[in-house]
Amino acid sequence: MPQSAETYYPQANDAVNRSNLFVWALTASFVCLWMTLIIAAPFLKENGFVTAANWIYTPFSYLCHQIGARSFHVHDEPFAVCARCFGVYFGLAFGVLIYPLVRSLNDLQPLPRILLLLSPVPTTIDFFLGYLGIWENTHWSRFLTATILGLGCAFFLVPGVVEIGRFFSQQSTVNNQQ
Repeated sequence: MPQSAETYYPQANDAVNRSNLFVWALTASFVCLWMTLIIAAPFLKENGFVTAANWIYTPFSYLCHQIGARSFHVHDEPFAVCARCFGVYFGLAFGVLIYPLVRSLNDLQPLPRILLLLSPVPTTIDFFLGYLGIWENTHWSRFLTATILGLGCAFFLVPGVVEIGRFFSQQSTVNNQQ
């Protein structure tokens, strides 16, 4: 059932709020760029921009094993990360983007830590069931369980980044007054 407009958080009421909104927008832009790079690599390689694609694949190789059999593909070219890593990044990006619709950017009180501790449980179960031969992991099981992990991390990342931004904003104000 749709909620009324009063239940959504207005995000641009005061100066501190605008600063928080700016930090959130910067964070959202970064995670969207990150996702774009992951997906752009196979398109670049497929269209003959091999050097540009390698500039993307190489840094991501330090973060992910990039096993082609465990990655989503575009035109027979793998994403820059495996399906599980892509799920984590997708969940993080999605969580960052929807955060202002769910919580106020002024609310820096962290969620209960148990939520952060529970977010890797589906990925862990999926991994161990596959490792023990009980369950055959698929790209989609890896992606979906890891998306839960990324989503959980986003709801802890955004308040932290906003608080860091608030700290630097206050330091800037103090320095300008001196």
